[in-house]
Amino acid sequence: MPPIVKILRVVADPNRLRILLLLRIEELSVAELQEILVMGQSTLSTHLSQLKQAGIVEDRRTGKNNLYRLCPADGSLLEEVLANAEREISEVSADQAEMRRVLKRRQDKMRAFFDSVAGRLGRDYVPGKSWKSLAEALLRLMPPVVVADLGAGEGAFSLMLAQRAKRVIAVDTSAKMIEVGREQAARNGVTNLEFRLGDMEEIPIASAEVEIAFFSQSLHHALHPVRAIQEAARILAPGGRIVVLDLARHRFEEARELYADEWLGFTESELESMLAAAGFTAIQTSVVDKDPDAPQFQTLLAVATKAQ
Repeated sequence: MPPIVKILRVVADPNRLRILLLLRIEELSVAELQEILVMGQSTLSTHLSQLKQAGIVEDRRTGKNNLYRLCPADGSLLEEVLANAEREISEVSADQAEMRRVLKRRQDKMRAFFDSVAGRLGRDYVPGKSWKSLAEALLRLMPPVVVADLGAGEGAFSLMLAQRAKRVIAVDTSAKMIEVGREQAARNGVTNLEFRLGDMEEIPIASAEVEIAFFSQSLHHALHPVRAIQEAARILAPGGRIVVLDLARHRFEEARELYADEWLGFTESELESMLAAAGFTAIQTSVVDKDPDAPQFQTLLAVATKAQ
């Protein structure tokens, strides 16, 4: 943790406190902070530089932007300062309301991408979405059960699951994808498949309603993958299983623009940590497929069980 004197010197500015109160809640880019705070870029960059030099904030590269966040702190001094500042600075409420609007627009950009490809997603190339990796996951499922397909898109995998499952609930944030999925289910006479419009981080499914929660190449689209996995734990019955098929960590930055990817995949240890933090046990991870062509995306499979 930075020395106390350094912390107090750096945070002795209302605008820097406003920045910290926002970064305590969410990672934000310079452009997003500039929009929220209505502050000049040079002034904002100076504040962030001072906070970074003091070891109070850190940043990570994501595509063309750097996202800033509050550094993990061992002590309670900074938290106490921020708690007092939240009560005393009049702009805090407006700042947080504006931040929610900015984050919604970030999600809308991703949703617009999937709306634009609804009806043809299965015919277009999507990195990591291979039948071999899906088959690997199917071998580990326990039929017949109630399954949640989270980030289901048009529901191609949901339709496959419905052949064996007791019931399938397909959730997606794109209304266009949901519409196409419902049409396909009706056309094929599938009656045990239900499509629901919703977000992976606020799943429209009751607690303990399903026995398997499945993420098929969808977790890297979540703004907060940890929250999505926690939500999956909530909707699972005790002893239920979670299955995650996603991209292994890669460096193909163009995926953010081409496929609306929020994250460039995950490492096995990252997935294991997120699953363990959400209370899952018997965690198994492995790379199950690799694209032969550049950039040679690899598909990662993780399976775990919710404690009884």
